[in-house]
Amino acid sequence: MAIHKKQILNRVYLLTGFMFLFAFAIGYKLVEIEFVLGDEFRKKAEEGSVKTFEIAANRGNVYTADGSLLATSVSKFDIRMDAVTISSSDFEKGIKGLSKSLSKMLGKSAGYYENKIRKARATKNRYLFITRNLSYNEYLSLKKFPIFKLGTYRGGFIVEQRTVREHPIGKIAERAVGYDDYRGKVGIEGSFYEFLRGKNGKRLKQKIAKGQWKPLNDNNEIEPIDGRDIITTIDLNIQDVAHHALLGQLEKFKADHGTVVVMETKTGEIKAISNLGRTSKGTYYEQRNYAIYETYEPGSTFKLMGMVVALEDKVIDTSTIIDTEKGVVYFHGKRVKDSHHGGYGKISAAKVFEVSSNVGVVKIINKHYKGDPKKFVDGLKRMNLDKKIGLPIKGEGTPLIPDPKNKKKWNGLSLPWMAYGYGVELTPLQILTFYNGIANNGEMVKPRFVREIRTQSNVITKFEKEVINPKICSQETIDKVKVMMENVVKRGTAINIYDKNFSMAGKTGTGQTEYWTDHTKYISSFVGYFPADEPKYSCIVVIHKPDKKIGYYGNIVAAPVFKQIANKIYSDTPMHESVEFSSQLASLDDNFNDYFEKANKNHKQVPNVKNMPGMDAISLLENLGFKVGFSGIGKVRSQSIKPGKQLEKGKLIILNLS
Repeated sequence: MAIHKKQILNRVYLLTGFMFLFAFAIGYKLVEIEFVLGDEFRKKAEEGSVKTFEIAANRGNVYTADGSLLATSVSKFDIRMDAVTISSSDFEKGIKGLSKSLSKMLGKSAGYYENKIRKARATKNRYLFITRNLSYNEYLSLKKFPIFKLGTYRGGFIVEQRTVREHPIGKIAERAVGYDDYRGKVGIEGSFYEFLRGKNGKRLKQKIAKGQWKPLNDNNEIEPIDGRDIITTIDLNIQDVAHHALLGQLEKFKADHGTVVVMETKTGEIKAISNLGRTSKGTYYEQRNYAIYETYEPGSTFKLMGMVVALEDKVIDTSTIIDTEKGVVYFHGKRVKDSHHGGYGKISAAKVFEVSSNVGVVKIINKHYKGDPKKFVDGLKRMNLDKKIGLPIKGEGTPLIPDPKNKKKWNGLSLPWMAYGYGVELTPLQILTFYNGIANNGEMVKPRFVREIRTQSNVITKFEKEVINPKICSQETIDKVKVMMENVVKRGTAINIYDKNFSMAGKTGTGQTEYWTDHTKYISSFVGYFPADEPKYSCIVVIHKPDKKIGYYGNIVAAPVFKQIANKIYSDTPMHESVEFSSQLASLDDNFNDYFEKANKNHKQVPNVKNMPGMDAISLLENLGFKVGFSGIGKVRSQSIKPGKQLEKGKLIILNLS
């Protein structure tokens, strides 16, 4: 019996000792957790329940030169509700008022919102969705609703702010404006992202049921700093005209894609840029920035570069006679032919350019440079044609100018093919930059997309004109090729766009592409400047793969876009500070009030307004009591009521303008 008791006591002692050791271990662990590992565990616990979230800063705005918004960041607000945190008295006091207010703003019945919120309270929903995508003003209004106006803790009001990038003028110039997001950095937005982004803020949120996070308070711990604004060089009116002129022509000729760029001659400011590609449904949108990235064989628009080199080297003059024979010549078994059947015979070098004779220009370049092709290539390189422009916008295509030093890529066809724009590759903007240099009397300026970087009214950075090459060739050569380009429009390949009321100069281009297949396609282009005598703007139009059945020559497909843009700029923007009156009105004073007083004196008959500027004629006739209708722009070509007839006030007179 004593032995049995002793065994029991031993077991008790053993169990007691084990429990003591266990308690000691627990105590030790508690001490370790509290004093040794406490900070680490507290941090983990805090990270699990409270977390700092970044609040994205509003990106800076992108503006046109005249202050219109191209891109802006708009704050959007999502609203949720903690239906549990509200006291019973506050809830019952305000639920009907809140439901009515939500109904008025969001559209559904007050009963719908009351039932929804009561159900959420019964199920202890602390993250009830109310609405999303509210504007800032809508958010401020909703914040004053019953219950919500009590704030985050008493009213269960939860707001989450997002920023959304919007383009107020739609798809126009969308690719040039670009983006900076998950897709990458593209266009102006991508190139100037460091200025536009600003600095993000911070906000504490607490983890609640179902892995959801609720802001701890109404304010941010660190407020975000908005990005700076970009003022571009784009002119909204010119951009609109260029976009729709290109779109109309692409649709008419069912082309694959196209681009148009308008540049201010002296400054290099890009006033308009449009890049439109065709979808599978036959519609067009801003697909890729063809003007900047896409290199192509320019065809006949490259003839200007070759003629400049030949004139600079004085191997020809504009009066040099070239025998174009019957419009066909062969080099190493390959044919070069003119579009004009039967050729042009013997014509001057200037005429070769005007009519865009492939045979003529190839014979010029091959005759004078076949013994030393490097001399010709060096002439092109002196004019920076082998170099990128160095645009701030990423993705500029690399120009290709074959070099006889590279024996693997140079052969007997390289030189003659270069003469009329094959085997070389340039982007539309690189070609325009060269033509703009000619228009600018030899000063080649870098195309510029951004004028200023601002924060509110303060200018942070101002971008000035950059000169790539102060003189690409002699003034003598420039004067000669300017006349040649003006004659292209007056009597050459682009005579179809000639207008006696405003002067234009340029060069057509009709290049083949995919000629290694059985289905040759074409690239139609026109590049030039206006007015021809005092250039203010240069412009390039390139349209890829128009439907051959409708048309494919550069003068038919691309040149009309150029004319439409020039015409609109002429009509909207006076090219001169003063306008000369016709000889009929030369004796009248320039002051219109004086002119009108004299022209209107004792009028009892319909005046002769033929050859008067349209605006003056309309003002005169309306002041005489006529109702005036008109078509066209420019000067009056004809009037529906003949001069000398009895004056009848209130009668309609139609003017046909030139």
